[in-house]
Amino acid sequence: MRDFRQLRVWSTAHELTLALYRATRAFPKDELYGLRAQIRRAASSIGANIAEGCGRRGRKDLSRFLVIAAGSASELDYHLILAADLELLDRKACQPLADRLASVRRMLATFIRRIADQSD
Repeated sequence: MRDFRQLRVWSTAHELTLALYRATRAFPKDELYGLRAQIRRAASSIGANIAEGCGRRGRKDLSRFLVIAAGSASELDYHLILAADLELLDRKACQPLADRLASVRRMLATFIRRIADQSD
């Protein structure tokens, strides 16, 4: 069992989630249960899956939850594109969020590889 709070990938994902909650506050009311909820759910799922994987026993479980977190990051990537295309998020405001998301995705990929290498 690992303390997820000590992982840079978790703290980066958590900061991204907080930023996305702030960025989606201004979405119109008709998006309350639509794209706004999807963005928030996908973002929080990244950190939650990292945390859950760290609470499980063994590398295999951790790796599985990291892969799920990476899937949520891909989903979030699409949602950010959609929000920008629908002009719900300003493209200039969206770019730093997308950059942070790309960083989280790279960290997850590295972490997944490192866990796999330890299993061999």
